[in-house]
Amino acid sequence: MTLVWRPGILYDADALAYMELVKAADAAAGQTGGLEPGVVDAINDFVVGCKTDGIWDAIKASCILAGARTLNGALIPLAGTAPTNVNFVSGDYNRKTGLKGDGTTKYLNSNRNNNADPQNNCHLAIYKNDSDVESNPYWIGSASSGFSVINGIGRNGAYSNSNGSIVNTNSSAGLHGVSRSDGASAVLKRPSLSALSSSLNSTTPPTVANFIYTINGNGTPFAGNWSAARLAFYSIGESLDLAALDTRVSALITAIGAAIP
Repeated sequence: MTLVWRPGILYDADALAYMELVKAADAAAGQTGGLEPGVVDAINDFVVGCKTDGIWDAIKASCILAGARTLNGALIPLAGTAPTNVNFVSGDYNRKTGLKGDGTTKYLNSNRNNNADPQNNCHLAIYKNDSDVESNPYWIGSASSGFSVINGIGRNGAYSNSNGSIVNTNSSAGLHGVSRSDGASAVLKRPSLSALSSSLNSTTPPTVANFIYTINGNGTPFAGNWSAARLAFYSIGESLDLAALDTRVSALITAIGAAIP
């Protein structure tokens, strides 16, 4: 872990580099105030905490969809490649609570293919900042041709490079994630529930990018499964401890909300 001094405070170099990019994106969009000290501390604490927990390196594509002063700033990647914004506008973004989908036309393309991570060493996670009950949304994921194999998280279950699911209906606010570390099972994490491991044999993963607020159905959004949720974070990458990620992300989003007037 590389730490960098700034007046009176020791910041992690990765956290600092991210925040400087966010500040530049906000300034380019006309917001020059910078991030509040409490937001800066929250982001730094998150990165340092993930490194302490040993989960930082597993996060390969991620955005904190809160904290930044503008939507452009919120789409600066914490890790990996920046997502492509499809139809979101500044009015959809709230600095304290995240980015709101519309359930019909708005989504993010993570620009990280599902098969960029090993078939049996992968995770997907989102932080949902509302508890609205939607009929059958996907919050993140991708699918192969004909939807014979899905890797994704939705209200009605979690899929991990499989043609079956871990069923645990829960649309509560908090972290929703799925992680696979072997070919025979996967772990699901829902808000206020312990991680649930279930038999779930894996097959060859989809070769398209993971979408957020819907699922990538062989190159296009999967009709009928869009989400209007307000999301404040997403992560894609290798297998990790979902309980540890939950603790870190929950603290991050709570601290950001408290730090912004």
